[in-house]
Formats: sequence, C-alpha cells, structure tokens
Amino acid sequence: MSAPALDPTFAALPFRDLGDVALGRARELGATHADFRLERVRYQYLGARDGVLQTAMDTEDLGFAVRVVHRGAWGFASGVVLTPEEARRIAETAIAVAEVAAGMTTTPVELAPEPVHDDVTWISAYDVNPLEVPTADKAAVLVDWTNRLRSHASVAHATSSLQQVQENKYYADLSGTRTTQQRVRVQPAFEAMGSDERTGVFDSMASLAPPVGRGWEYVAGDGWDWDAELAEVPELLAAKLAAPSVEAGTYDLVIHPSNLWLTIHESIGHATELDRALGYEANYAGTSFATYDQLGTLQYGSTVMNVTGDRTIEHGLATVGYDDEGVQAQSWDIVRDGVLVGYQLDRSMGHMKPELNDGRSNGCAYADSPGHIPIQRMANVSLRPDPDGPSTDELIGRVERGIYVVGDRSWSIDMQRFNFQFTGQRFYEIRDGRLGGQLRDVAYQATTTDFWGSMEAVGGPETWVLGGAFNCGKAQPGQVAAVSHGCPTALFRDVRILNTTDEAGH
Repeated sequence: MSAPALDPTFAALPFRDLGDVALGRARELGATHADFRLERVRYQYLGARDGVLQTAMDTEDLGFAVRVVHRGAWGFASGVVLTPEEARRIAETAIAVAEVAAGMTTTPVELAPEPVHDDVTWISAYDVNPLEVPTADKAAVLVDWTNRLRSHASVAHATSSLQQVQENKYYADLSGTRTTQQRVRVQPAFEAMGSDERTGVFDSMASLAPPVGRGWEYVAGDGWDWDAELAEVPELLAAKLAAPSVEAGTYDLVIHPSNLWLTIHESIGHATELDRALGYEANYAGTSFATYDQLGTLQYGSTVMNVTGDRTIEHGLATVGYDDEGVQAQSWDIVRDGVLVGYQLDRSMGHMKPELNDGRSNGCAYADSPGHIPIQRMANVSLRPDPDGPSTDELIGRVERGIYVVGDRSWSIDMQRFNFQFTGQRFYEIRDGRLGGQLRDVAYQATTTDFWGSMEAVGGPETWVLGGAFNCGKAQPGQVAAVSHGCPTALFRDVRILNTTDEAGH
C-alpha cells in the first residue's frame, strides 16, 4: 500500500502566508525569537453498549499561535480567524504580553541552538485514515463486539469504543525552519462486566489492546487479534469473579508489559521531565524525587534497567518528525545500567543545561491545541529488553511463590513520583515456577527506587510490547498528550502486595 499523503483540505489552508505575516511583524517589533504554529486537530469518538451505538461525536480544533522571545521574556497569543490582519494582530499581542512579562522575568529566556529544517514534511506510519472510514462501518464493528461478549453467560453488560485523532500542524520560525506534519492515532477498546450471584462480587475485564499511532488497519486486525481476545475475555471474567482474594504479604512479581507500561509512565516518564526535576512544574502533578543534582549518580534501579526517551519509534503515540519548537525527533538514554543519565527537555532547558544532549533540546516541546503554548512533554519512554533475555514462561519458571500481573487498572503516586501503588486487570498465582489460577484484590506497593532496584531480569525482544495512553495530563491550564511506553515482561523480587478490599476499610 502506498504511503499516506498530506490531507489536501489542510494543505489548502493559508498557513504559509499567515506565518510570513506574523513572523514578519514580530521581527519588525524587535523579537529575538518568534515562531508560528497553525494546527487543525480532528477528533472522532464512537461508543457502544449492549448492542446499541450510544455515542458518535466529531470535533475539530483549528487555529494558530504566535510565540515570541522579546526583551528576554516569553510572549504568546493565539487566534482562530485565518486572515493576514488577524495574524498581524496576534503577533502584536504576543509582543505586548512579552513586554509585560519582561518586568517579572529574572532570568532571560534563551533557546538551545537547532539546525534549520527548511520546508520539510513528515507523515506518521499508517495505512488507512480512520476518519475516512464510513461511520456506519465503524459503529457496526463496535456493536458486534458488545454482542459477541454478551453471548456468554458470565457477561451481563459490554461496552466498546473507538477514539480517533488526525493532527495536522505547520510550524515556522524566524531562523527559517518550516515543518508540515500529519499524525494519525487510534484507541479501540472493549470491556465486559459481570457478577457472581453467589458471592455478590461485581467486576469487569477489558481488552489489553494498546492505543497506537496507526490507522483503521489496526481495528481491522493488523497488529492485534481481536477475535481471539473477544473469545477469551468472557472466560477470563468468569474466572476472575470466582477467584479467591489475595493474602497480603511479600511476593515475587512477573509483570506483563500491559501493566508495566503504566508504572514506567508514572514513576520514570514524569519523574524525568526536566521541568519537574528543576521544580518548574509543580501545580498539576508535583515535581520529582529525581533532582538534577543526582544526574549520573542516582541508582534508579538494578543494573538490568535501561530506559530510553524516543520520539522516533514507529507507531509511537509521541512519535513526531519535529517538535513544536522545530527540533528534529531523537532517541536518547534516560537510565543506563540502572543509573539516571538523562532527562526530557525542550530548547529553553537545553540552553540552561548545555551539558545535556550536547547542549541541544531532545525534541520534547508540544502543545495539544493551537490555543495552548508549547510545554515540555513526555517522549515515548521505554524499558529496553535484554537482547538474549528469557521468555515470559522462563521468567515465571524462576519464581517459587509469586504473582503474574496482566493489564492496567488504577494507580496512585505521590507528588514526588516516589511512593506508589498499582493494581491491574488480572493476577495469577505462581507456585514452584507454574502459573495457577487467578487472584483478586491485588495491588503492588513500593517506592520508585526500591521497585526498580528489585528488578532481577527483563525478558527478551519477543516479550516487548508498545503500550501507552491517549490522556497524559500536565500543566495549568491543563493540556493532554498521547504517549507510548514499550517494555518487556520483567521479574521483580520481594514486592509488597496489598489486599485492596482490606485496605479500603482503613
């Protein structure tokens, strides 16, 4: 199949002319840096329940923004009227904002250098744009999924959904960089719900399918076996409803990527955002225990722990060609052999800390809409597999008394990204290297460094899965970004297990 092309309806927008006007006016008014960003983001959400389509929603966010550095301070303004007069006015407003901010800015804003990327186009890897598939066809798939789940006695209710995003973005700045990009991503999901009349237990079992930077082909079965999972989930739910409650204590854990990605996101991804580590980001979700003075010395985990930040991996939700400051996408080390060696940063932080990444941003600036200023956002932060590592079955075989954890669910972590607890979709008892039946009411609890320090082994490349989420929140006003996290199955020793039903009574 041929590579996707830039959406002609976006290409027809006057972004080049508007950018020239806005940047020209910012230069006339004395800006030392100015960038222009025009975006159109299209969203579609479909949701079904018990054989009926309940929700079909389309939205679009279209507008442009001008950001400047003037008198050593940031200025920002945005608009939605796509005319040269409005582009000129928005640039003037951004300068005016910087004039006010200059009186409150104690450290002048400076940006790390970046090569000029002149008139480049990047389109993410997908085959079929889901927004071009008839809505009726997509609704029929979701309705069918719920009907198939409800055909089993263990399932009382079933839901399904499909989130789709097409993100187009044009960026230009005074240095001469001009980038045009198009990203497509999808998140299909389903969940089966049931209860055990004997015990009164109610629970659910959801798909493990991760959201991906792909198109409709993923929903159609390229990359995920939906038929097999739809057949399996009702039986898994029935076993979960009848499962015994876990006995709290200390266990060895084998954690599947469908659960471990979220622990990576919360305890590594957010903790190694440089704005948190420097104390600049605190309002939304706190700062970080992984402070900058510990770079190169903090023993984040065991020696088998190797974590990368990556904006280039195929089908990653945070994968781009260029970020919202015109920086080309990169991959770099965050944790090497268990030691903290890097952070995620944008151009202003790259200038502040020139010893990182050779004095260059690693491409982590992103704004979720034309109405928001770019902030430092998470890359695809992933745990690397062992090239010669064991299979999941081999990891389980190393455990005498433990639990195998599959799928994500709820979590809690403190404002330093240090003390946490995570639950999951399902848990299996491990006895003498063999997998037993399911357990209920399980949560694992630890501090970040103790948890990753207890990681004895990571699986081989065949156990590695790219998970992630559409809804990572940050900043005030709040912004939402999609991000992926790849990881292998991994073995952890002596982790504290809580019984969530018992803990709920405390």
